[in-house]
Amino acid sequence: MRDANEALIVIDVQNDFCPGGALAVAGGDEVVPLINEMLPDFQVKVFTQDWHPAGHSSFASSHDGKDPYQTTEMPYGTQVLWPDHCIQGSIGANFHDHLHRDRADMVIRKGFRTEIDSYSAFFENDRTTPTGLEGYLRTRGVQKLTLVGLATDFCVAYSAIDGARLGFEVTVLEPACRAIDLNGSLDAARADMRAAGVKLEA
Repeated sequence: MRDANEALIVIDVQNDFCPGGALAVAGGDEVVPLINEMLPDFQVKVFTQDWHPAGHSSFASSHDGKDPYQTTEMPYGTQVLWPDHCIQGSIGANFHDHLHRDRADMVIRKGFRTEIDSYSAFFENDRTTPTGLEGYLRTRGVQKLTLVGLATDFCVAYSAIDGARLGFEVTVLEPACRAIDLNGSLDAARADMRAAGVKLEA
């Protein structure tokens, strides 16, 4: 059993990010048994869940003439435009059926504001609007985080970097993550995580 000051953060292991989903990450379902095996070892366990309203501003379908994986400029910076995914209440937004989701102490839903996307478990993509996760972890006495889930180069990386920026000791367990790797995004995310002081564990 890990110490009480260590938390496992399980990022977005949802149907739409797994094979057959609207924004499938190659091998996304392969992380499920690894995460299930880890869950009993942690006294603090938080799951995140992408939770978009229909017509979200990060969807390519919300922008005339734009295709998925193109970009547009938002008030908070450059935004990748995605296929419609993880729409509130949909099967695609549900956690993977085999994930032991009942073991979560808390579920943080993110991306529910129509006008702004949210990759990080800690902040919306403006990097200032908080999700409330930091406060929860502080009140639980957490100092160390282990991150797993989907996708390494987006939601996992943003969460890891923000966690390190907030003063947590952060490890990303790469065997229990999978990446989208959009135009070299995985290498870039790894470099950014290392620069932020995140430990990448193979």
